[in-house]
Amino acid sequence: MTKIAFIGAGSVIFTRNLLRDIFDFPALADAHIALHDIDQERLDTAEAMAQTTATEFSATPVITAHLDRGAALDGADFVLNMVQIGGHEATLMDFEIPTKFGLHQTIADTLGVGGIFRTLRTAPHMLGLGNEMAERCPDAWLLNYTNPMAMLCWLTYAGTPTTNVVGLCHSVQHTTDLLSGLVGVPASEVDILSAGLNHQAFFLRFEHRGEDLYPRLAELAASDPELQRRVRFAVYKHFGYFPTESSEHLAEYVPWVMHHAGEIDRYRVPVDEYIRRSEENLVEYERVRAALDRGDLPPVERSNEYAATIINSMVTGERSVIYGNVANHDLLPGLLEGSCVEVPCIVDGTGLHPQAVPNYPAELAALNRTFNNVVELTVRAVLDGR
Repeated sequence: MTKIAFIGAGSVIFTRNLLRDIFDFPALADAHIALHDIDQERLDTAEAMAQTTATEFSATPVITAHLDRGAALDGADFVLNMVQIGGHEATLMDFEIPTKFGLHQTIADTLGVGGIFRTLRTAPHMLGLGNEMAERCPDAWLLNYTNPMAMLCWLTYAGTPTTNVVGLCHSVQHTTDLLSGLVGVPASEVDILSAGLNHQAFFLRFEHRGEDLYPRLAELAASDPELQRRVRFAVYKHFGYFPTESSEHLAEYVPWVMHHAGEIDRYRVPVDEYIRRSEENLVEYERVRAALDRGDLPPVERSNEYAATIINSMVTGERSVIYGNVANHDLLPGLLEGSCVEVPCIVDGTGLHPQAVPNYPAELAALNRTFNNVVELTVRAVLDGR
């Protein structure tokens, strides 16, 4: 029986989405789902939600709930990490303290002072998790969903014995849907190649049945004033490759926007956006709890997250291709060896195999290095204790 541990299962909406995906695969319908959270109320809610989801999709898993992380990890084959250390209160500090010094942020979960704060308070958890996995489930794969992705994955595989680490995001999938809709082509028929860093990767190839779709996208971008007021389209215009991250995220990861009030207005950048999202998440959690109590939890659609696909491929041997954040061992030229990069990965019964992108454009690598400087210094600060 495949054992899948959910670390931070109290993020019940996200946990429900991932469970729905898992139960959609016949080979995983009877998996052992081990839920862990440090909040008893949220853990109880997650357990009830997992039972409801299993019934909804006619799955027959073994579901266990654990306040003790070690018990959830014992013998696990896959560990899904989705914690947010400090919760909503810490998120407020990530914004309020920098604001006092004139620093504006939108999401504050990846780079800049907000990303650094998050890393420093999440590092003990990641290092502890990696060390505990090495003892309790040494062959397991860690599928990390917690940001800052590049910093936390690098910390884990460099600072603990656990090296089966892949960071997962949905920016590539969402951007594929966005661009396909703009050019009028079904996303399922689009051929892409993306590479870079998490939240600062680029579509190197965007095709439909052998046709390059970039000329069509460029024509749309040049003729639509609304598109011209999005940060990601401005970056695309200057670099020639479309970025995978949303405009509100991307605004923080380039030096040309957040320090200029005129540019914030020009590109309609939503300052303090994540505070609003965090507040909405609290409301949504209460809504889900109430729906569970009434027995009328709304149905959930299959998501485009990668976790279930990876697990199914490793369990059944069915080949799949995902985009993962992994250690840079000769994968992207021009970026620091050992740093965490986002590249295509082939997944099958033998594991997860990152694919090199040898012709990665120099101008993209140059921009990535400004991002990676902060990542490297933060990782070194933690690992060196300086």
